[in-house]
Formats: sequence, C-alpha cells, structure tokens
Amino acid sequence: MSGGPTEGAPSYRVWALPGMPEVREGDDLAKLIAAAEPGLVDGDVLLVTSKIVSKAEGRIVEAGDREAAIDAETVRVVARRGTLRIVENRQGLVMAAAGVDASNTPAGTVLLLPEDPDASARTIRDGLRAALGVEVGVVVTDTFGRPWRNGLTDVAIGAAGVRVLDDLRGGTDGYGNPLSATVVATADELASAGDLVKGKASGLPVAVVRGLPHVVADTGTSGDDGARAMVRVAADDMFRLGTSEAVREALSLRRTVREFTDEPVDPGAVRRAVAAAVTAPAPHHTTPWRFVLLESKDARTRLLDAMRDAWTADLRRDGRSEESVAKRVRRGDVLRDAPYLAVPCLVMDGSHTYGDERRDTAEREMFVVAAGAGVQNFLVALAGERLGSAWVSSTMFCRSVVREVLDLPDTWDPLGAVAVGHPKGTAPPRAARDAEAFLTVR
Repeated sequence: MSGGPTEGAPSYRVWALPGMPEVREGDDLAKLIAAAEPGLVDGDVLLVTSKIVSKAEGRIVEAGDREAAIDAETVRVVARRGTLRIVENRQGLVMAAAGVDASNTPAGTVLLLPEDPDASARTIRDGLRAALGVEVGVVVTDTFGRPWRNGLTDVAIGAAGVRVLDDLRGGTDGYGNPLSATVVATADELASAGDLVKGKASGLPVAVVRGLPHVVADTGTSGDDGARAMVRVAADDMFRLGTSEAVREALSLRRTVREFTDEPVDPGAVRRAVAAAVTAPAPHHTTPWRFVLLESKDARTRLLDAMRDAWTADLRRDGRSEESVAKRVRRGDVLRDAPYLAVPCLVMDGSHTYGDERRDTAEREMFVVAAGAGVQNFLVALAGERLGSAWVSSTMFCRSVVREVLDLPDTWDPLGAVAVGHPKGTAPPRAARDAEAFLTVR
C-alpha cells in the first residue's frame, strides 16, 4: 500500500528554519531571518519564538531574585500553590510566572516577554516585506501550560497579518446543524504546529508554515487584529481564578447593593448560596439556620406592607414626627425594590438549658454567632454568583409580624432580610482597611 496525502486533499507543510545566529540586543530579526534564506513566498506564515524577540528588544534584565521580577510583571494573581504562581501579566496573558524565563540567559539575569508582542510581529512582518518583497503572516509564540491538561504547548502571544481566530458561528456542520459557539484558535494551532519542528532545545527558533494562505490577512483589515484578540475578557472568563483567590474575590465583591436591575434572579443561584450558608460552624452539631425565600412579588409585598405598618406604629409610639417616621420607613425601600428577598432565621433546636442566666445567655449567643456565620456565607456565595445583596436588620424589630405573615413557627427568629438582585451600575471602590488595625497579638 502506498502512503501520503490523496491528490487534491487539504494539506500544508511546516519546517524549521536553519541558519539563525545567536540573537543579541538591537538585532533586526527581519534581516537575520532574510539572511538565513528562508525562501518565503506570499501566503507563508512565519512562527517566531518569543525568546529571540525578547533578546532583540533588550528584555533581558538584571534580577538576582526571579520572584521579584515576576512581581514586577504581574497584574493579578490567578492561583498560587507554594512558590508556583499562575498570574495575569502586563500583556494580559494568564500564565505561570508571568512568562519570566531564567533559562538560556546569563547568570543573574532573566528574560521578560516582549513588551507588545503584536507590535513585535508587525515589525518583523514589515521588515520581511521590505527585505524580500513577500506578504507573509507572523506569529510570535511562547510555551504555556494549560488547565486540566498535562504537558506544555506553544501558543500565539503576538501576531500580524494572520487571522488569529476563525469564527464559524452562523454556519452549519456536515449534517446541517447550526454552529453557534465554534471559534477556532487558528494562531494557536499554527504555533503548536511550528513547535513540533522547532523543538524546545534544538536551537531552531523560527519555523515556516506553507499551504494555508487563507489564514494570512491583509495588513490593517478586520482579520489582522493581533493575538490580543484571543485573550478572553474578564466578563466571559468562567475560570478566572484559583480556589483561594476565588474565595477572596467573592469576599471583596460582597458589597451592600441598594439598587437593582429588573433582571430576574435565578432561584437556583440562591439555593446554591443557601447550600454554602449551611456549611457554617454551629454548636453541639446543630443546624441553627433556616432561610425563607420570597420568590413571588405578592409574598414580598404582603410582608413589607405589614412590616411598614409595624415600624410606623413603633416610631409613632416613640414620639417621632411624621417626617421622621417617613424618613425611617423609606430606609426599607431597598427591600421593596429588590426582585428577590430571603429571610434568614435562627432556630435553637438542640440548644442546652442550664438554669442560670449567665450560661443560658452564652448558649443563645453561640447560636446567634453560628446563624450570623451562615448569613455571611450566604452573602459571599451570592457575590460568587454575581448577585448583589443588602442585609437589612429590620425583621428583627417585628419578628412576630414576620412570623405571622410568613406562617412560620414561633421558634423561628428572623435575623433581618436579604435583598437579592443584579446590581445596577458598578459599586465604587471599597475604602481601604488596614487589617493590622483590627489585630491584637499576645
């Protein structure tokens, strides 16, 4: 049997470019590549390892401490395990150690990624056009690890004259089914193909792909967007953080939200938040939390109307003016305007009775603290679901009214109410708090 591609079948060639010298700061990469006689033709794609781009651009820096260099290149820590850090770097790339490389550089130095890999690719492309008169695509590549997959691969971090993404949405597959989510990372596939022939330690930093002219874009057209177009924006990134970082971000996102959009709240998201709430610690292996979910507007209105009447009566008994009464009642508007309400309650099932006031008071306080921990878990979990919330203590001042309207047992003590919804607008920055101000060390 004979092997090889069938005549007319789609195919391409990829080969490493021999003859590249050691690259030094200030070298013109386009001229070095042209001098290696690559035999380029229109429609070829050149794959250039970022390491030689960085060397030519002088991105070698003195750094006895590699960790300090990583710190300087890091915008955001995505995940950390021991000394290993996955971070977002200045180029917007999420990768190990911010791309700071201590290999193949003189002792006491590290190599940083190109400052602007897309601009680097454009410079090489323009230089090859001037030197050789050819229209080629250029991809600057670097080595990445990947979530959920062992092993490393090369991906595109910069590009010029290449359609980095092939958007197939709106088309159909071979069976006529509509394609609604398929966007192919063409530049990454090219980078990986080049890595197969360049290798990691063979001293071949440049490769050529021929036979795929459709991936080469005209300069300045909509298809020539650079590799930056491949970086997923934060709003679309479902895997933006590691576990501990996600917890900290949820805590930082936990803000009191007083204005909500009309977008409905997913009841499933609230139930997931309740599931997080009931993991809080509690005394005597008890479960002192109950959550009443007011999903219908009628239920919310009946409760809030009854609470308003109770507050008004209390304030008038206190001798407040009608203006003062109206002002205080309006503070509950955040509950009325929210599309969803939850009423956390404390139950004392399993508590101990000691028969003396000091210990009985402490016993109740233990249960209140446990219930509060559940409420905090609930609020943080809602933030993790990208839902805004406002905990308002008002139900605690009219517990009997709340129990009557919601038909709750007498043993359930409402601990305020939580307004839930999608935040309207962006919350202002949180005022900085120095944790040291809240510490006492013995």
